[in-house]
Amino acid sequence: MRLSNISFVSGRAAALAAVVVPVAVLMLMAPLPSQASLGGAPGSGTLAPTSLRATPPTVQSASVSSTAAAVPYTIHQTVDANGVTIREYASPDRVVFAVTWEGPIRPDMSALLGSYFPNYVNAGQSGARGTGPLVDGDDAFRIESAGRLGRFYGMAYLPRRMPANVRAGDLQ
Repeated sequence: MRLSNISFVSGRAAALAAVVVPVAVLMLMAPLPSQASLGGAPGSGTLAPTSLRATPPTVQSASVSSTAAAVPYTIHQTVDANGVTIREYASPDRVVFAVTWEGPIRPDMSALLGSYFPNYVNAGQSGARGTGPLVDGDDAFRIESAGRLGRFYGMAYLPRRMPANVRAGDLQ
């Protein structure tokens, strides 16, 4: 009788493990908050599931000198699981005013641009169709995106949110 009790317990443990293990794996594959969206605070956005194995962000401080004073901004850099390097430029008031990317594929533009994603879609639809770069925007949002198979790069920025004396050409 003891042997049948042991096999019953082992059977229940196996059934429980058959349910718990897949659920745990799915939870580990869920998107994790890591990168910011354009216009948000650094670290407030959500990476796509393909970016789950992203490297820890590195933070650099940069300053642009002006005649009056230095205007600092912070650069947060991550590399996602697909090898895409993403840099977020945050102003002193902790708002991401620009993002740049470079890698073998385009990043998840919806997650990267956040509430500005519709502007990106409209920019892609407003210009001439073809294989050339996408360069579009206005004084509220600008996008520059180009690339070819295996090498994509670009930047999106908010001209009104950029610190004084910072130019789009300063962003890498």
